[in-house]
Parts: sequence; structure tokens; C-alpha cells
Amino acid sequence: MGVLAGCGGGNGNNAAPNDANQGASSSPSASASASASPSAEATGGGKTTVQFWHSLGGKNGEYMDALIKRFNDSHPDIEVVGTFQGGYDETVTKLQQAIASNTAPDVSMLERAYVQMFADSDVLEDMKPYLDKSGMSPDDFTAGLMGHSYFDNKLVSLPLNRSTPILHVNKTLLDAKGLSVPKTWDELKTAANALADKGKGQYGLTMPYDTWYQLAMITQAGGKFFNDDKTSVDFIDNGVGEKVFAYLKDLQNAGAFYYPPQQDSGNIVNKMFTEGKVAMMYQSTGSIGGLMEAVNFDYVTAFLPKDQEYANPTGGANVTILSGSKNKDAAWEFIRWMDTDPQGAQQFIVQSGYLPFTKAMVDSQEIKDLWAKEPNRKVAYDQLQYAVDTNMDVAWPEVMHEFFSAIEAIMYDSKDIKSTLATFKKEADRILNQ
Repeated sequence: MGVLAGCGGGNGNNAAPNDANQGASSSPSASASASASPSAEATGGGKTTVQFWHSLGGKNGEYMDALIKRFNDSHPDIEVVGTFQGGYDETVTKLQQAIASNTAPDVSMLERAYVQMFADSDVLEDMKPYLDKSGMSPDDFTAGLMGHSYFDNKLVSLPLNRSTPILHVNKTLLDAKGLSVPKTWDELKTAANALADKGKGQYGLTMPYDTWYQLAMITQAGGKFFNDDKTSVDFIDNGVGEKVFAYLKDLQNAGAFYYPPQQDSGNIVNKMFTEGKVAMMYQSTGSIGGLMEAVNFDYVTAFLPKDQEYANPTGGANVTILSGSKNKDAAWEFIRWMDTDPQGAQQFIVQSGYLPFTKAMVDSQEIKDLWAKEPNRKVAYDQLQYAVDTNMDVAWPEVMHEFFSAIEAIMYDSKDIKSTLATFKKEADRILNQ
């Protein structure tokens, strides 16, 4: 799993298929490749160039380009060059190659599940001294989004484009049946069954193909993905995994739950939701903006329903400084500006729909006005009080692929839940202990 040995996992971004259209298309800076992006160096006239790699395409790539332009316009001595490197996984692969060839950028967006893998190889700069020098504190940031920032007592990443899964609801359909927005698994099952209509091709519940939502449900049912010492998975022998998948299969077999094909699953379920073919959907906060523009019904969001407790994982990416950078002060100034200037990442947050990641953003009049106008967005922030990531480990990307195989076997092929999870546990434990 070493950084220089190549990535052992695929889709490390749990929200990748639908997380605000990232990777869908390139931004104007997308043509540059990993090999064409050398480390930062001073240009003629004393201006310092900072190379910044990111994974935002489509509209979000345009918003990021605008952010970079605002920084450059306000910093005549620094020029940030933003380069779209593809989706999260592609960025990780290119970053591994660039580190090995000493052509890594100064600053990189890094999907939060991969941060530990790079931190473990000691290639990420400790930003705590820079934070201190700038008069900033870790307490300035949203607590629920800092779970992937510290490793080995070093502050190696800070939040940037972060998201979380929430429940998206066609309240018009629920109202027609006299149903309230569900708060528990039992209420969710009742509502999903009541809203299913085979004759109309209508389902009660859906979610994209991903590990994100099962991770949430495992914790909601009182389990953890990994045990505390990271030697085994911790949701199978205690029956939690069987409970989660039996719940989903019961709904699926009753015709109340639609589980989409792998390819383009996020767009498929979003389209079903906007067309009124599904009443409720587990989906990223990054979909709120697009859904609001597309629906013609009363659309609300809510916390993911609880079983024993409320719980939700986080997603999206953090920003890091590579330890090999020759211009760390300029790189930090870019990050500091994004985090503290109202014209920095706050504008990107307002435009994109990602979560505000500093307390100053949350307290800003701009965000307050946005939430008053679009209360669906505030639900995601409020749910962060229950944020928890129990799959944090350097081995997660590799274990995740085995978990995907188990999900596919159960949800697509209707394989026996207990034996499938037992096979998964055996493979996961092998990976964790190799």
C-alpha cells in the first residue's frame, strides 16, 4: 500500500459517482497532465508559481478556476496554476507517479480516504506550524470534517470540498399518503413499502452503487467497519452486517427499493428522483443544487434515518502541501487565503453546494442568507454532529474493493448474506494483517 508502489484500491472516494459531478468533464485547465506539471519555481520578475492539482471537472471545475483567478488577482507575487487531473483515483495515481519522479505539485486536493496512505509514507507537510504562524487554530474548522486531517500528530490536510450523505425526499408523494419524513429505519421501511407502486414503476427508496451508504447503516446499527486496533472488520461476527443487508434485501424483494447498476448509478437515481419514480433517496449533499433546479414537487432533505443511533460518514476531499515543495510559504498562503478570505473558498462553497468547513463561513451572513433561501443545504451541515468514519485505515482502498464485491454479490446476485460477509471478512482480515 506504499504510495510509491502504486495504489492498491480503486474508488477511494465513496461519493465519487455523484459527488457534485466531479470528473464529469474537464475545467479550462484540464489539458495539463501529471508529467507536464513540475514543482513550483520562481518565475521572472520574482513571482512564485504554485502548482495545484485538483479533481474538479464540470461546473465545479469552473468554480475552482474562478477561485484561483481571485487569488492570483489579489496576490501579484504568487501565481497559482490549477490543473485538473481527473477523478479522485486518477489524481492519486498521478500523484504517486509524480512523487516518485520528483515532479509533484506544491498543493494537491486529496480524497479524504487516501490522506492516511500518503501520510504514512511521510510525503505530506505538517501544516500546524504554518497554522500557528498565521494566528489560526484547528478549532477554526468544522469539527465533523477534521477526521482525516491529523496522522501521527501531524496536521497533514485541511478540509476543502467536503460532503456527506443525506436523505432526499419527495414530500409531495409522502403527503399524498399521509406519511411523515422518516426518522428511523422502521419508519423508512413503512414509508418505502407504502410508496412503492409496481404498476407505475415507482419505488419508495433508492441509493447509488457505493460503499458510503452501507458504511452509514453499519454505524447506525451500532457497529464499526474496522475494530479499534485495525486487525479485523467489526460488523460481521456481531450480526450488524447481516442486519444491514437483510434490511435492504427485504425492501428490494418487496419491490420498494431500487438498487441501480454500477455504471452511472448516481445520475440514474437522480433522474428517477426528479421524475417522481422514487420517493426517497440516499444521496450526497453535492446533488442538492442540481436536484433543486430539476424537480417540480416539494423537495426536502433530512438526516439519514437512525436504527440505534444517528450516524453518517463524510466524503469529498481535503487539501495538502507536498513535503517536497520548494515554495511551501507560497503554497500555505494559497491555503490560508482559501480558508480565511470571504472571497476564497467561501464563494466556492456557495456556488458548488459543498459544506462550509470553517466556523467563520458558517457564521457569515452570506451562508446564513443561503441557508434561509435554501434550507435543504443546512440539513447537511446540522447532520455533521453525527459524523463518524469507522473505516479509517491505510488499507481501506484495498479492503473497499472486497467490500464492493460483497455488495455486488448480495444486491445483484442475491447470494447468501451470511456466507458472503464471512468470505469478505476473511479477505479483509488477510489484507489488514499482511
